[in-house]
Amino acid sequence: MPLAIPYVCAKCDAQYPKWVGRCSECGGWGTVAEGRISGQETQKSRATPGKTVAFDQVAGVDAKRSPTGIGEVDRVLGGGVVRGSLILLAGEPGIGKSTLVLQIAEKLGGPILYVAGEESPSQIKLRAERLGVSGSGLKFLPETDIDTVAATVAAERPTLTVVDSIQTMRVPDGGEPGGPGGIRAATSRLAELAKREGTTTLVIGQVTKDGGIAGPKTLEHLVDVVLTIEGDEHRAFRILRSAKNRFGGTDEVGVFRMGPSGLEEVINPSEAFLAERSGSAVGSVVTATVQGSRPILVEVQALTSRAAFGTPVRRANGFDGNRLLMLSAVLEKHGGVSLGNLDLYVNVVGGLTIDEPAADLAVAAAISSTAKGVPIDRATVVFGEIGLGGEIRSVPHLDRRLAEATKLGFSRSVTPASAKSVAEALAIL
Repeated sequence: MPLAIPYVCAKCDAQYPKWVGRCSECGGWGTVAEGRISGQETQKSRATPGKTVAFDQVAGVDAKRSPTGIGEVDRVLGGGVVRGSLILLAGEPGIGKSTLVLQIAEKLGGPILYVAGEESPSQIKLRAERLGVSGSGLKFLPETDIDTVAATVAAERPTLTVVDSIQTMRVPDGGEPGGPGGIRAATSRLAELAKREGTTTLVIGQVTKDGGIAGPKTLEHLVDVVLTIEGDEHRAFRILRSAKNRFGGTDEVGVFRMGPSGLEEVINPSEAFLAERSGSAVGSVVTATVQGSRPILVEVQALTSRAAFGTPVRRANGFDGNRLLMLSAVLEKHGGVSLGNLDLYVNVVGGLTIDEPAADLAVAAAISSTAKGVPIDRATVVFGEIGLGGEIRSVPHLDRRLAEATKLGFSRSVTPASAKSVAEALAIL
């Protein structure tokens, strides 16, 4: 029976018989595009029952890890790459994806196959030479056909296969390259190939304008590990995060600095993030956030200005915008800080994104400081979760946060242990 060609949402994989401008399932605009699925009619199964295995009879298998030789990458992965795993590395153009991949390939050594679907081998070699990568054991395959890639992997048996990028891979009868169907089919083939041949496969992916990974949501479900590189190409720092890891945790982050020789590990992120901090300043405060197993000190800045229009602006960079709105309301109600006619901007310096509520008190303190024009002592570290009633709630890893602050010379702290309400904390500051 001929193949049916439905329309598929790139974000949630919802299917439609005809094109629509807005997906009714996820609400995305402009995400529905032409896809391909098999139109084969379902038939009554004649398969015999499969053989089941009792839980206590299943043999345990330890994942065989190979350290990459890059400490920050191994931290995020949980100790290294697992043989036969499929890893997705996503990030904005120019953020350093290919640079990191080349550095991993250099450290791993052994036979490595680089499938060049976007750039030519000469372009990649030029970048590698600039980074000081010797290229020993590295082979290029300028190809976008997934069948050719699979045959080459089976013949070469590399320890690491790099696919740059998944959006360029073409699967016969699998849909257009870069489309939802094409990406889904290519990822399925690569996952099967990695398990069958036992080669670790690192796939490079792109991100959309809103920061999501380009392609259908099933792309993230099919891979074993999802890594993202965050940062700004105009800033030095890059943050490596794990959004999914079947072989380890997802709470660790790796911190890098983009230098002339590529991505350099930042061994002490707290010191690096605070290196350019000046003395006591209005609207500036240091907080201690815990990323995985280590505490990191970062500077939080706030700025207020008279609203030019009727509705005041609330903007945050590196901090949740909805939480900023909540904190603004709490400060108005319980902190004695008037923000009704002021635009408000909050920024986490260095490009780190803080997604834990422990930064609430620091953000509130920075806002109060800029609104009142009163600086906060630069030797003070502030952290704690704020409730809607203005109370300050306890946060985990209190001792580790304070120990990191003490190590960097902070002599004063405002925490849930020293203040029970926002008003009390602001009075101390």
